[in-house]
Amino acid sequence: MQRLALGLAIGAVIAALAPTPGLFVALGLGLAAIGTGCVGYRQRSAPGGARLLAAGAITVGAIGLLLGLVRVVLVLAAIAHVDRMIG
Repeated sequence: MQRLALGLAIGAVIAALAPTPGLFVALGLGLAAIGTGCVGYRQRSAPGGARLLAAGAITVGAIGLLLGLVRVVLVLAAIAHVDRMIG
């Protein structure tokens, strides 16, 4: 579970840097990484290293989610700017 969460988190950060559909993929993968990381972190029977890996996946997933969100806000601001220019 922890490795899956970390893979999703890294995918979210990479997708945030990708062109057109990347921002939506980053949002989805970031949310999935946070969710699976929380599930992996709450496993009390898991060793400490695995729980730390899950916590790191939550952090990296949140970074990917925020990067995707920033791209969405920038796109919406650019659309509003073009709309004001056209009138």
